[in-house]
Amino acid sequence: MGKIIAIANQKGGVGKTTTSINLAASLGVLEKKVLLIDADPQANASSGLGIDVDNVEIGTYQILEHSNIPEDAIVPSSSPNVDVIPAHIDLVAIEIELVDKENREYMLKQALATIKDKYDYILIDCAPSLGLLTLNALTAADSVVIPIQCEYFALEGLGKLLNTIKSVQKIHNPDLDIEGLLLTMFDSRLRLSNQVVEEVQKHFNDMVFTTIIQRNVKLSEAPSFGESIINFDATSKGAANYLSLAEEIIKKNSN
Repeated sequence: MGKIIAIANQKGGVGKTTTSINLAASLGVLEKKVLLIDADPQANASSGLGIDVDNVEIGTYQILEHSNIPEDAIVPSSSPNVDVIPAHIDLVAIEIELVDKENREYMLKQALATIKDKYDYILIDCAPSLGLLTLNALTAADSVVIPIQCEYFALEGLGKLLNTIKSVQKIHNPDLDIEGLLLTMFDSRLRLSNQVVEEVQKHFNDMVFTTIIQRNVKLSEAPSFGESIINFDATSKGAANYLSLAEEIIKKNSN
């Protein structure tokens, strides 16, 4: 049975898509079969794995609308063992189109029921908002990874996201767990980065991943080549960090 993990934070620029792409690629390299679902209208997770988003005819939009089954939308990526359900800018319209539908929060969950067993992990790259798209992802997911950047406003908005997760647990998905809080964009030279790490670890203890994603130029460069950090530069600090995160998640889920 595959595990569905949403990668969510309504705050933009926290390393959410970077995490989605590189965690998927790292799990793939560790011989897990992975599906990455791009649930962000910006479609960066799709382009970051070498998919031409302008030519996407069937993607997350059609899956949420139930006009196509997931199998129709799945395409291979530039990373081994990683398939993608890509996004397209038309995903912007889905929030409005789902509003009047019955069970609108369950559209993704229902769609994924047929393919859940075909993958070890299904990752969902969420949009930077707490709208219907993210709600669908959290309702479909078994757990959620929350990236938090090591910067001044790191904890801003985290309370709001945790409250949303609580209400999803209460109303739509009682089995939703927090997989972990992931500290990203860490710069050991900055006192502020170290303070944020201490603060988050003090407040959330075991909920925080041991792995910390360090600031790394290669991580920023890789998506422009349509490649994960593993393909782009396997010897980089970014590759080592994401492989470590993948190993941590595999270990946690094998207990």
